[in-house]
Amino acid sequence: MALKTRLTEMFGVETPIVMGGMTGVGYAPLVAAVANAGALGFITAHHSQSAEELFKEIQRCRDLTDKPFGVNLTLLPSLNPIPYDEYREAIIESGIKIVETAGRAPVDHIAAFKAAGVKVIHKCTSVRHSVSAVKYGVDVISIDGFECAGHPGEDDVGLIVLLPATVDAVAPVPVIASGGMADGRSLAAALALGADGVNMGTRFMATRECAIHENVKRKIVENTERDTLLTNRTLRNTSRVARNAVSEEVVAIQQDPTKTIDDVRHLVAGVRGRTNVMGAGDTDGGIWTVGQSQGLIHDVPTCAELVQRIAGEAEAIIAGRLEGMLARRPMAVA
Repeated sequence: MALKTRLTEMFGVETPIVMGGMTGVGYAPLVAAVANAGALGFITAHHSQSAEELFKEIQRCRDLTDKPFGVNLTLLPSLNPIPYDEYREAIIESGIKIVETAGRAPVDHIAAFKAAGVKVIHKCTSVRHSVSAVKYGVDVISIDGFECAGHPGEDDVGLIVLLPATVDAVAPVPVIASGGMADGRSLAAALALGADGVNMGTRFMATRECAIHENVKRKIVENTERDTLLTNRTLRNTSRVARNAVSEEVVAIQQDPTKTIDDVRHLVAGVRGRTNVMGAGDTDGGIWTVGQSQGLIHDVPTCAELVQRIAGEAEAIIAGRLEGMLARRPMAVA
C-alpha cells in the first residue's frame, strides 16, 4: 500500500513528505538524498552568491538524483541587495518545475514562474496570508504552525487549529502541514486534518546525509520539546531557536522592551551559528534554529530509512488503528 495525495500526484514523488528550504542545511547532497528516498527536497537559493552558483548547485543535485526536487526562494528584506530576479531566471533556465517561496508573497515572480510551467508552494504562518497568496496565484500553501523552527509569525496558533482552518479557507488549493512534523503519527494526523502532505525541517537535520556537525545532530536527539526559546518577540520578528547559552542571553536582554536589534546583533549574527555551531559543533557557540519536533526525534537514520519508516507508520495507523476504531453496525434482521 502507498499513500497517494494531490501532492504526490502534482509533483511526481512517492511519498507526501517534503523537506523545505533550510539555511545552512539545504545543499544538493541532502536534497538529492531526500529525493532518492521518495520525498520532495528543496535547495536553498540563498546559499549561492550568484545566479551562476545556483545554476551549478542545481546541476550538482541533478548529478546525484533523477527524481523531482525544487528550489527554495525566501523573500525577505535585506541590508544587502539579494539578486532575486537573477535567482528566478536561473531556476527557470535550469528546468526546475517546483519552487518553494517564503517571506513576503511572491507577487513579483509568479507570472514568470507560471509562464515557465513552474509550480509555486508558498509558506505562510497565518490563514489570512494564505488566502492572500492564493489570490496571487500560488499553487500550494505550506502552513507553518507555532511549533515550527525559525519564524512562526506573531499569532501563536498551533498547527492542530491552524492547519484545518487554512484548509477550509483556501480550498481547493492543496495544503502542506509544517511545524511539529516528525514521524508517521504526524503524517497520519496531518492527512486527517485535511493536508496533502507534511513538511519537515528539524527531522531532516538529524539524518546521516545532513552536512551539519554530529554534535548538533546528537543535541537534537538529546533535547526535548521544551528545549527551544523564542527570540525577538519584542521586535515583532519572532524566531524559534535552540535553547542554549546564547539564546538565553538574548531572551534575558529582550525582557527590556526598549532594547533594539542593535543590543543583540552580536549574539544573533547568522555567521556565529553557521561557523561555531553547524560547522565546529559548539552547540552553545551561537544561535541555531530548531523546532519543538525535536522532542519526537530519537535517532539519526539515513533519509531513505526515515522516509520509509514515516510512510510505513502512517499507512499502518490509517489502515490499522484508525480503521479498527470504526464501529461495525449489526446487520439488520430480515
